Amino acid sequence: MPQLTGITTIEATLELLTGLRIGAGDAEMHIGGVDNTVVKHPLTQSPYIPGSSIKGKMRSLLEWRSGAVQEGPLDKRAYDKASGAQQAEVKRILQLFGVGGGELKDDKNFAADLGPSRLSFWDCSLSAAWEQQVRDNNQMLTEVKSENRINRISGVAEHPRNTERVPAGAKFDFRLSFKRLAGDPDDLLNAVLQGMKLIEFDSLGGSGSRGYGKVKFTGLIIDGQPQQTVFDTVQAFPAQ
Repeated sequence: MPQLTGITTIEATLELLTGLRIGAGDAEMHIGGVDNTVVKHPLTQSPYIPGSSIKGKMRSLLEWRSGAVQEGPLDKRAYDKASGAQQAEVKRILQLFGVGGGELKDDKNFAADLGPSRLSFWDCSLSAAWEQQVRDNNQMLTEVKSENRINRISGVAEHPRNTERVPAGAKFDFRLSFKRLAGDPDDLLNAVLQGMKLIEFDSLGGSGSRGYGKVKFTGLIIDGQPQQTVFDTVQAFPAQ
């Protein structure tokens, strides 16, 4: 197995450009309450962004970009079916996000070549300064938006529902760890930054097609060094 040579930390401020909804999976209904609540810390009741939501969205977008997307996450079979540049991109995705252990039990050489998952995502808490400012101004950390469906024939709004969102302007502390192994290709870190760019182009959470979940990363720091200017030049798609 390759040697672990270091762990890179990527930090940034994740700012909401539009309201964000990541559902809490409500198990109860309350009369007069919100139909769809956002996920919150159980002790502080402050909204946060689960690391799994960012990881899942980044992986999905990178898989779509590779052209090898399938119903489930990319795996060893997807790697075997691909060739050339596409196969190299599939391998990068598998190195970054990992493969189920059961898939590799019969191919020890490929498992050793991939190594462990390189990325470890953190839950994103609200920026302490932003949250304190909101509380000092006696404002709410979330908003409630009314959604409905328009009957195309009658023009009447139907099936009203109240959806909770974290409002535009909210700021979260983004962080992820990136393991570096001996022999890793030089472009792995750039693939992570490209994944972050793809999220900026797309959205996080639910109802992205309705305008929810538009975000941007600012103040990017890699291993304690400001790298926002580098991130600003990253191209999410290869030059045509």
